[in-house]
Amino acid sequence: MELSEEELRLLEQMERALVEEDPKFASTLRGTSFQRTARRRMILGGVILAVGIGLLVLAVLLDLSAVLQTVLGVAGFVVMLGGAVLALTAARSPSAPAKVRSSGRSGLGVVDGGRMHRPHRPGRQRNGSPFMERVEERWRRRRERGL
Repeated sequence: MELSEEELRLLEQMERALVEEDPKFASTLRGTSFQRTARRRMILGGVILAVGIGLLVLAVLLDLSAVLQTVLGVAGFVVMLGGAVLALTAARSPSAPAKVRSSGRSGLGVVDGGRMHRPHRPGRQRNGSPFMERVEERWRRRRERGL
């Protein structure tokens, strides 16, 4: 449903008032602070990953005792794994950018709460009843068909 021009004008005035009154909250609604945080975590994870790879290469290249070489290699692997986990979870964590729907205009948009909505599967009916009630209903229908 489209908004009328007057409603759009009022909405823009409310957005401007919100930005003037509480810029931090408005920034949170836009998702920019979340996006920056996620981007920083991904970059930091990439840097840590590179350091871990460097430790692994260093363990192979240096002529050290077998024990020291193994310890350095394991430490490099652990650091590399930690960096990869940090980088990959940055986009999936709650501090990741919230999904924002906007009408194409610059403004705050509607924050979707960070939840991903799965498309409704055809053929599957969601009636809101608890699981056991649905199972009992299916069982009752099967018994009626069999009699």
